[in-house]
Order: sequence, then structure tokens, then C-alpha cells
Amino acid sequence: MIVVLVVNYEEFGRMSLRFKEVIDSESETKIPRPLDLGRRQTLDLGNGSEIVYISKFVSSDQAWTWFDFLNQHIPWTRPTIRVFGRSVVQPRDTCYVVNPGLTTYSYSGYKPHAYTWDDFPPLKDILNAVHEALPGSSFNSLLLNRYKGGNDYVGWHSDDEKLYALNQEIASVSFGCERDFLLKKKSNKTSQRRNDEEPPAKKSKKSSVADTHSFVLKHGSLLVMKGYTQRDWMHSVPKRLKAEATRINLTFRSMQGGRAPLSNLAHLIWHVSRYILNMTLHCFRGGFLTRLWMLPLRNWDCP
Repeated sequence: MIVVLVVNYEEFGRMSLRFKEVIDSESETKIPRPLDLGRRQTLDLGNGSEIVYISKFVSSDQAWTWFDFLNQHIPWTRPTIRVFGRSVVQPRDTCYVVNPGLTTYSYSGYKPHAYTWDDFPPLKDILNAVHEALPGSSFNSLLLNRYKGGNDYVGWHSDDEKLYALNQEIASVSFGCERDFLLKKKSNKTSQRRNDEEPPAKKSKKSSVADTHSFVLKHGSLLVMKGYTQRDWMHSVPKRLKAEATRINLTFRSMQGGRAPLSNLAHLIWHVSRYILNMTLHCFRGGFLTRLWMLPLRNWDCP
């Protein structure tokens, strides 16, 4: 059941508004939906977990421009993954972008091809917009998903791979068709494994209202999972038969030990700075002439 805005026109031209709760039709669990104020909302989940939702992250026109580019130019693939020992086709299209040199990413037995930000320049513009909206953030990898209709979904899971910090910040940008985003608190016995085999509603059990939350991810919106959300909570985008249009989702993350993409000038500054620092340290240690020729041979990490 979807949220319904009930409008009652009373005498003297007065109007009253009320919101109905969302109900998962199969589990019959009532899920409270936060009031959409049109700007920035913050939901404190407790124990250091927090959700930030910005319904109008970018203008509708800009969002459609990016949607059209992503839909037409991203090399989408629908891979076969391993779920509980079985090979199944992932119920959505995907693509992966990451900084060069970072650790290879894989999930459910599938290792996606790693594209770079330079392969798709508009992704840098979206990344810059996310960084501007979230001061202090520094994302260096991106997982793109395309849901081509209501039968495409992602099951209950947490993005708690070891490649990412336990308290990582994850930013999710949505374009196109609106879809429900569900949150469910983990139980002590909850499996940490990703499960795309069945729709989340078929596996979910009844839980208290305080342990479940729901957002409608609108066109051009930004949702951020902060703190220990991945440790303590699971999330999903369930099947919705009435969602006939395409939705594209961009999930920005930061791998441990990695950095956000740098411009060519920043790369040059990085190399020069590390060279000068290395030379200075060697001079203070003595043997300036005997050590100077070795400096270019030293291997320093570069973003």
C-alpha cells in the first residue's frame, strides 16, 4: 500500500491534511514514513546511526538531463551472481566506477569491470554536487543500479564489506521513477550476507514500528546513510508492481585507504610535494649527494 494524502475540504474553505501509514502488503508490517518537508530531513536511528534525506537535491530539469545520459551511455550489465549456492540473474542492471589503483570490488561471486570517472565525465559533476551538499565527504567509488520496472529490486542487505569502514558514509542519488526505500533493524541472529534471490517482503518478519522506516526516493533526491547504519540496519528497494518506469540509482562510497578523484593539477602537486618532502628528509639524515640520486627510484603512493 502506498502513502495517500487525504484532503478534506471543510466549510468556510478550510482544508485539513493527514498522511496514511505505509503497509507492506505481504508482511502486514506498518512502516512509518517521515514527513517530506521538501528540503533536508534527518532521522536519528540511535546508537550512532543516522539517515539524511534531501528530496530536492538537484532541480528536476538537471536530474532528467543526467538520467538521460546515464540511461543511454552507461554500459549497463545484468550479471549472474551466486546466492546461497545457486546461480541467479541479478534483478537489476549495474555498473561500477572507482579511482584507479583501489582494491577490486566484488559481491556474491561477481567482480564487476572497474570503469574510471574519466570514462563518463558527467559522473564527476554529480560527484561534485554530492560533495558540495555533504561538506567534509570524500567518495572514491560508485555503484550504479538501474531498475527497469517494478519487478526489479534489491533484497535486504547491508553495505558492510570489509573494503569500507564500519562507520562509513554512503550517499545515494536517485533519478527517474520513484521507489520505496525500506530500513529494518538487524536482529542479533541476522545474516550479514546479501540476498537478491527473493523479494524482501517474502523474507521479512513482523517487527516493531520503531525498528522499520520507509522513504520514497524521489527523482533528483539524495539519501545518506551515516554512522553505524550498515552495522545495525538493513535496507532494501522492494518490488512494486505499479512502478512501470525506469529508476537509476547512484551509490557513492569511500574505500578505506582511497581518496576522492583528483584533477590533473592536483596529481602534479601531489607528486612534487612528495618529492620535495622526501628530499628534505634525506638531507637532514645526511649523505645529501649520495642519497639524492636515489630519490626518483623511491615508490610513493599516489591517488
